[in-house]
Amino acid sequence: MKIDFEKGDGLVPVVIQDWLTNKVLMLGYMNEEALQKTEVEGKVTFFSRSKNRLWTKGETSGNFLFVKEIISDCDQDTLLIKAKPQGPTCHTGADTCFEEKNSANALFLHYLQDIIVQRKNSTSDKSYTKSLFEKGINKIAQKVGEEAVELVIEAKDSDDYLFKNEAADLLFHLLVLLEAKNIKLEEVIDVLKERHK
Repeated sequence: MKIDFEKGDGLVPVVIQDWLTNKVLMLGYMNEEALQKTEVEGKVTFFSRSKNRLWTKGETSGNFLFVKEIISDCDQDTLLIKAKPQGPTCHTGADTCFEEKNSANALFLHYLQDIIVQRKNSTSDKSYTKSLFEKGINKIAQKVGEEAVELVIEAKDSDDYLFKNEAADLLFHLLVLLEAKNIKLEEVIDVLKERHK
């Protein structure tokens, strides 16, 4: 990337986007030093026009923006940074500086994935999830197969409620199987993204 800082008197606008939800979180400005610091440290650092200094988002609040990807626009004078926010982005406590909620139902799968990991690693857990891990990979794979067949059967009928429940069962057991194989959902999503290119 060769960013044209001269066009904007040493500053370029930077759009911050959540790497998971694709929501725009905020807009800031960077000079060359702020961009270098961002690239080295992996946390978004801006040039604050009001403070006239470098400012790392989260330096006082702890609500950092962890860099996942930095992209330049076609004119090389604007940046898009895809980031993982740690807490709310706006100084008002809102998720975004545009007063939008930064959430998506699909994010629940990541939360569920974390719960599955916790139950797998717990020594005292007596849950259904823990019992699957205790039975081993063959039993977990078998459950995924069973749930897939049940989903196919429900797809042939017109009961959307039962179909959605079977789809939920399949997704849950697939997440358990992924964890049993030490593969994260994000890795599968990366495969889908790569195929989409």
